[in-house]
Amino acid sequence: MRRIRTFLVFASFGQLFGIAQGGNTPIKVSRTPPANASAPIPEAFVSYSIEFSSFPDFAGNNSSPNKFSNNLLSNLGKLTGTKPHIRVGGNTQDYALYNASLETAINGTYNLKRSADYPTTIFIGPSYFESYSTWSNTKFTHGFNLGLGGNNSAGWETLLDTVPLACKALSNGKLLMWEYGNEPDLYSTSSQGPVRLPSWHESEYVAQWLNGTRAIKAQLQKYCPDLASNNTYGYMAPSFAGTNNHLKPLLTWQDGLDQDRNIKLISSHNYIGGATQPGVTLQGTLMNHTSTVHSISSQINESNYLAYTGIPFILGETNSLYNEGAPGLSNSFGAALWGLDFNLWCASVGIRRVHMHQGTDYRYASWQPILTSKTTIGTKPPYYGNIVVAAMLGKLTAGAVRIVNLPLESEFEAAYAAYVDEKLARIAVINMRAYNYTVNGTSSVLNPVKRPSQEYSFEVPEGSEVEVKRLYANGSDAISGITWDGWSYNWELDHGKPVKLHNVTVGESLRAQGGMLNLTVEDSTAVILNF
Repeated sequence: MRRIRTFLVFASFGQLFGIAQGGNTPIKVSRTPPANASAPIPEAFVSYSIEFSSFPDFAGNNSSPNKFSNNLLSNLGKLTGTKPHIRVGGNTQDYALYNASLETAINGTYNLKRSADYPTTIFIGPSYFESYSTWSNTKFTHGFNLGLGGNNSAGWETLLDTVPLACKALSNGKLLMWEYGNEPDLYSTSSQGPVRLPSWHESEYVAQWLNGTRAIKAQLQKYCPDLASNNTYGYMAPSFAGTNNHLKPLLTWQDGLDQDRNIKLISSHNYIGGATQPGVTLQGTLMNHTSTVHSISSQINESNYLAYTGIPFILGETNSLYNEGAPGLSNSFGAALWGLDFNLWCASVGIRRVHMHQGTDYRYASWQPILTSKTTIGTKPPYYGNIVVAAMLGKLTAGAVRIVNLPLESEFEAAYAAYVDEKLARIAVINMRAYNYTVNGTSSVLNPVKRPSQEYSFEVPEGSEVEVKRLYANGSDAISGITWDGWSYNWELDHGKPVKLHNVTVGESLRAQGGMLNLTVEDSTAVILNF
């Protein structure tokens, strides 16, 4: 089963334009950036947030650095020119207390009534901060504990005690910025246990945030004065869970959150849905462009409202389904396709960086950094989506890259154009129509139905040639066997370093015949055309 989409590219008055055909409505695609193209994308757009309690697993320590994680980060850095920036935080940053005599990096106790995915009683020791030394050429944001630090003596002592350790670990160019508190808009309503009274409000939060950040700066001036200057000192904030929870982001700004002028990134968090929400499906929730657009709309509105500040707006924590993802959804190849569409959509609408959240044993993780009783070590499908986002953006440090969405007729497909230094460089087509490799995506019986495909046609000047690269797996339900242009990044092949597979067709190119390029894209796959 094939359907046709037509893209036309032609020369006129010395400038090249294109038309994307969706149904009966052609969509023009300029060969130079149109008015609705994004501003140039900043470096490290593809970045990660790592759960505070999981960071030692992901990074290792001085005696046993996690080289697998570093290899995966380096792969992305080679594509975009900068290794991903790492935010160390999440729910567990607000549970962590410091114990100077603790001989291990972290001692965490699980309370299954609160969460089965991470410890909720946590002590960290001095060696926790060794994990910041294991990845070269990587910048970090360290998250301090506001949940306990703002109204608890032990939490306050932890803040004062850990600032010197964190700042020394992040000296020599490793510091990106600081964060004080994770999702304080949920402090009074959290299902993991409230840490504030129901009367918790914006002005109270602002007062506690200012008190804590001023204490952080005082400690920096004492122990790491080189990190207390305007060039190196700053925060991502307010790191709210969303735009319409118990605390409202805009009210915090009105109440003076940035009166010290030290917020360098406006950070918000976003998830498409919940892991156990009724009605969540791979096709309807993740592999669905309309769902992605709707999910990000409130973030765009908030970004627009705060544009007067001149501070870049990022997603400091995000992924597919909150509560660490759902098996069969967040860890499937379909989630890789979702991540590709989600990140490119964010880039196209002005989100300046996206930190995909990670954690040990998390279903939506891009990789599992260590072997546990729950999960094998390995590269997971979402990582391949991260790789293709990086490939679409290209070397952000070498030229001005701008992204624009190319509207298509179906909510199960998306397309984007990337412009480099004002010229069309790449087009991405993401066919998100679900095709399960197995019957119903849940059995061991292979799907007897032939995989459908869609056809896209490009009309270009005679002689034009493009390179074709494909993101492929056997189906949207696949959790292994994924390749990008024939490359595998699997742990078992070379510890996450790229390995070229010989059983995958690569080297595909298309040359215009009669001014037309015809491209077939199978359901549940994606393609990038390099001009």
